[in-house]
Order: sequence, then structure tokens, then C-alpha cells
Amino acid sequence: MLNENEEIYKFIQKNNDKSLLDDLKNEVELTLKLSEKIRYLNLLNDEADHLNAFIEIHAGAGGTESQDWAEILQRMYLRWAEDQENCKVSLLQEMRGEEAGIKSCTLKIVMDYSYGWLKKESGIHRLVRISPFDSNKRRHTSFASVWVYPEIDDKIEIEIKESDLRVDTYRASGAGGQHVNKTDSAVRITHLPTNIVVQCQSDRSQHKNRSNAMKMIKSRIYEAELKKRKDNENIKNKEKKDIGWGNQIRSYVLHPYKLIKDLRNGYETSNVNDVLDGKINIFLENSLTL
Repeated sequence: MLNENEEIYKFIQKNNDKSLLDDLKNEVELTLKLSEKIRYLNLLNDEADHLNAFIEIHAGAGGTESQDWAEILQRMYLRWAEDQENCKVSLLQEMRGEEAGIKSCTLKIVMDYSYGWLKKESGIHRLVRISPFDSNKRRHTSFASVWVYPEIDDKIEIEIKESDLRVDTYRASGAGGQHVNKTDSAVRITHLPTNIVVQCQSDRSQHKNRSNAMKMIKSRIYEAELKKRKDNENIKNKEKKDIGWGNQIRSYVLHPYKLIKDLRNGYETSNVNDVLDGKINIFLENSLTL
């Protein structure tokens, strides 16, 4: 294809045809983009990579500082999803902080291969900045955890005993702790054998929230089984790495200099505003080879 384009390019130069040259440039750019897309899709070959994804974000210790950081991460992933083709994102659950930010949230990303692209985002994200909440303008370090797991489809059967579940209902809360409705429509489900807990308050219907929460529970159990299998495989190959929940994966430094660095592969950039505005594809692409 490229050799053919080279011959066409020589012909166009010889005849000085600018419109044909522009067409050729567009064709080459399209070919390169398609080639790059195929290369990445070849790396997304794990069992669950093609599935939709849930993203859970939890603020770390530190109150308002960490809760504000958790909301910044939430916005980053929302903006990333908005920039993707054929991608739909929804907020399933959000617990607001008392003063600012969020204590936790759950996003659902509906897009082919969204789990494959986002799965390496799981871990601890660290922020260093001058605090906007500190009147003395001191530097603060904040932490938030991100957990990505796949939404299982109908082809994957997960059996859960009703006796293994505890279902609680409560009133969904909006910003500042205000109740968004007067009925106990929000649902929290705990899977007792694994102590996995999920919450959903995206709908005014308790029935719909319970249905979504059950999907989340099944997905979490499935993700835990995938991780268990992967860990066992790594042990067998003597290549087990520390992928624990307490593992820091990325550092975001806004002061005294600006730098975002992936602590696993060393990739870094000073374009912090772009990254926090959702331009994280370069980090996602680099993580595929981890």
C-alpha cells in the first residue's frame, strides 16, 4: 500500500497536481491510523478486554483534599469518555463530600474494548499541589484509588445464592447531602462471602437501581475470579508483580513543577492540564505493554 502511494506521489509531483497530493496525504494518514488501531487491538486479547467497564473512584484519607482530588479524577475519566467514538458514559453512584469533592463514585463506560483500555488504571493515584483549601498555601499530597472492572455480558454465567447477599436501601443524596428524592430508591448490595459491596442510585426506581447493582456485583465477582486466575498464572511463571490495591501507579505533581508520571513504565509528561482534561490515551497506550 505504501509503495503504491510512493509511486502515486512521484507522479503527482511530476504533474504538479495539488488536489491529488492532498487526497494522497489524507489516504496515508487514514492508513497509518488504521494500522495503529489494529496494533493496539492485537494487544487487547485478554478474555474480558472487549467488555464494557465500571470505574470506581474512592477518596483516600485526608478529608476535603482527597475528596476534591477524587472529583478531579472523575472529571478526567468523564472527559476521556466524551472524546471517544461510539462511547456512552453514565454516573451510577456518587457520594458527595461535606465541603467539596466526592467520597466515592461509580461510572459505567459503554464502548467496545473499554475494559481492555482502562483496566490498567486500577491502583492509587497521587496528587501533589498547593492546596486551594489551605489559607497558608502549603503543599499537600492527596491520594485516591481507582478500580476498573468489566461488565459481564449475557454469555457469562455467574451464579450467586440469594442467601449470600445483603440488600440495603437508603435515600439517594445529591450535592451537599440533599436528598434527591423522598423514597429509599438507592440500593447497596453486599456479597457476604467476599465482602464485595456495590451501590447504585442513578435511577428514581429502586427496582432499576437493584438490577444495576446486581450487574455490578456479578461483574466484581467475575473480575475477582479473573484476577485470581491471573495471579495463579504469574506464580506458576515466577513473574508475579505487586498489583495490590495499595500500589501507586501514577503521580500528578502540580507544584513546585508540573509533571505526570506513570510509576510502572516511567512514561511522563508536563502537559498536566491536557491529561486532567481527559487526554489520557498516551498513558493508556503505554500501559498495554505492562
